[in-house]
Amino acid sequence: MTQAPTGRFISFEGIDGSGKSTQARLLAEALRGQGREVVLTREPGGSPGAEEIRRLVLEGDPGRWSPETEILLFTAARRDHLERTIRPALTRGAVVISDRFADSTRMYQGSFRANLRPLVDELHRLMIGVEPDLTLILDADPSSSLSRGLARQSGEDRFENMGLAMQEALREGFRALAAAEPRCALIDAAGTPEAVAARIAAAVQARLGAWA
Repeated sequence: MTQAPTGRFISFEGIDGSGKSTQARLLAEALRGQGREVVLTREPGGSPGAEEIRRLVLEGDPGRWSPETEILLFTAARRDHLERTIRPALTRGAVVISDRFADSTRMYQGSFRANLRPLVDELHRLMIGVEPDLTLILDADPSSSLSRGLARQSGEDRFENMGLAMQEALREGFRALAAAEPRCALIDAAGTPEAVAARIAAAVQARLGAWA
């Protein structure tokens, strides 16, 4: 009997401007070069419905949503992403690489508004119930990362616009997550993109072994 293909799910996390999108793309290119099918995706977004929700939460006046409503919107986007993109790809044996996943909601909505963390966790348990096989947390200097994030002028700058203090708090939150969760690997994001990519390749090999 032929064994069913087994996909792998890798997420990238870190503060804004830490290089997640670049490194997710570089890892996808490297794995495709090995002949693997790779689905490169992002959150919020990654499916047509989730991309519509992304525009609701990241563009326009951020004050139009209560924190609770915002968490529900992020969860709805993630559920659609899971159903439409992530699960089908994993089922057929592909590698899914996501620029952010549930840990971002835990940090940005759950930790920054600590009283809402139980809500974030319960919604994840009820509606998502999936964690990546490996989460790569890019550890970057908050001041430099904030400058890069604001320089993009993407129109999705609501978290960057909250300032340096928030980025510093988020960095500490991500570092604590990396220390607490075995699935996480903390990656030094300093240096050239190629140098960071080499650190990531080593972490993927170490964590996922022969699969990588």
